[in-house]
Amino acid sequence: MQINEKIKKVRELSRLTQEEMASRLNMSTNGYAKIEQGKTRMNIPMLERITTILGINLMELLKADDRSLIYLINKNIQYDGNHYANESTIKLEKLQLILDHKNELLLQKEREIEALKLALSAFQNV
Repeated sequence: MQINEKIKKVRELSRLTQEEMASRLNMSTNGYAKIEQGKTRMNIPMLERITTILGINLMELLKADDRSLIYLINKNIQYDGNHYANESTIKLEKLQLILDHKNELLLQKEREIEALKLALSAFQNV
């Protein structure tokens, strides 16, 4: 498998479009398509940019075969999933703290209302 074919396979497995790759590389979609078609000769800096976007190591891509490409992508997706799960957990905990605080404020207000009702009742009985 040629390097351009590996790049295309990894991109597809990563669920990125050619347009997204081209945009991230600051190039035209046609220019990026030529990379995947093997019509453009690539240099190391370009390969490094592509592998950074795809979230894999350049050496791993160069050594990869069909099976190891799938492993690389699954490893990357799992890491991203964990990363997003961690962010979601933090946001969820923050929202839970805000909700708990609001519930405490509501309880405090209910106690104040009850105290004022008692005071009003006592005042009316005088």
